[in-house]
This record gives sequence, structure tokens and C-alpha cells, in this order.
Amino acid sequence: MELNGRVVVVTGGTRGVGAGIARRFTEAGAEVVVCARRPPDVPLPKAEFAALDVRDGDAVRHFFAELPRLDVLVNNAGGAPYRRLTEADAERHARVVELNLLAPLTVSLAAYEHLRRSRGSIVMIGSVSGGRPSPGTAAYGAAKAGLENLARSMAVEWAPDIRVNTLVVGMVRTEQSHLHYGDDDGLAAVARTVPLGRLADPSDVGAAAVFLASDAAAYISGASLLVHGGGERPAFLDAATSNAATTNREG
Repeated sequence: MELNGRVVVVTGGTRGVGAGIARRFTEAGAEVVVCARRPPDVPLPKAEFAALDVRDGDAVRHFFAELPRLDVLVNNAGGAPYRRLTEADAERHARVVELNLLAPLTVSLAAYEHLRRSRGSIVMIGSVSGGRPSPGTAAYGAAKAGLENLARSMAVEWAPDIRVNTLVVGMVRTEQSHLHYGDDDGLAAVARTVPLGRLADPSDVGAAAVFLASDAAAYISGASLLVHGGGERPAFLDAATSNAATTNREG
């Protein structure tokens, strides 16, 4: 899955999952540009940084107009604080949707002509939150559900010139994991809920992104690839008292 000489833009690529994605692309030989509002605390080896707020449509269009070439776009920028629906007004929730759904649309449209010429690809970074209830991050979950649907529509409208796929990402261990899961004991307890027994590393997501962008995935478009370590164990299995459930639990 070599990507020698290909130009890749990773939005939100200065830390966490985005930085892991950027590193994997540089390891595959790509020329990588990471975009974020602020530069990384630690420069990413072999990656160029560009200051960009993906919610600023004019700035986004100017950035891509100045690029000489683009082969792969990774729409990674996103996120949301924990906030129950009644703890904020609709306008604040709308800003979460703007960052996680409208911004990837804006960026993709700005990158379209480059990608059409290079017959490139787009990788959307989705979330398991888009496919299940997401209490505390409801607007984020709704936006990620929309992003996955948007990617499937793009894959049809922009074929055969541009492939568009989504990585549906589960829990990832990053420098900010403690904000979501607590101390080391909390992280370990959460990891035990994952069938593979651990949280993802950002490099796991990066490897999947490189695959979808590579020639090895040349016939894959409109797909949603689950990167979640096997998903979540159904809660009823631990609540049930039947022999079958007990055997399942012990097994």
C-alpha cells in the first residue's frame, strides 16, 4: 500500500487520531499536509502544517485553490464536548453539526476539482456514535450519521473519478482519553468492554485510512469500514440470568 509521491491533506491532523493518520500516510511515502487552527505542540515528522479553520468556507476554498495537486483528502477534523441536550441551546448544538458535517462537505467541495483530475479519494472519519444512541453527544452522533450518508451519496455522484469511503471509528486512546474515560483504571475498565481487549491506537485508524486511499482499495467506494475492535458487548448479556447468557458471558 505504497503512496509514494501522492499528496494527502488531513484536516485536524495535528494531534490524536488525526496525527496518527498523518504519520501512517508519511510512512507510506505520501506528501502530507495537516490542517488545523493551531500548529501541533510537537511537529509531525515529514508533514507540512497549514493553519486552517475548516468552518471558514472562504479560507477553505482559498487553501485548496493554492494547492498544486491533491490525491487524497482525509476529513478528520471534528469532535464535541460532553453536553446533554437540555444543557445548551439549539444554536450551540448546531455548531457541533457545523464542524462534524457541514465542514467536511465544504472541504470536499473545495477539493473536488483536484481530486477529479487525479482520480483521487476521500476518507471520511466517522464514528460508532453515528449508528447508536449517543447521550451527552447527541448532536455529534447525528452529525456523524449524516456524514456517513453524505459519503455514500458522494461516492455515487462523483464516480468514477473520485472514490469516497468512511471509517466508522470506535474508542481510541489519545492524549485526551482521560477526559472521556478517567484515569488508568478507568481506561482499563473501558478497554475490557471491547472484544479485542483494548482501545484503538491512532495508528490503527491511520492504517485503515491508508488502505482505503491506496490502490489495494481501488474497487471500494461508498463503503463504511468499522474500526472498533469488534464493537460493543450487548448489555443484556450481562444482565440476563439464563444459562445460555451465563455461558456466553463466561466464554
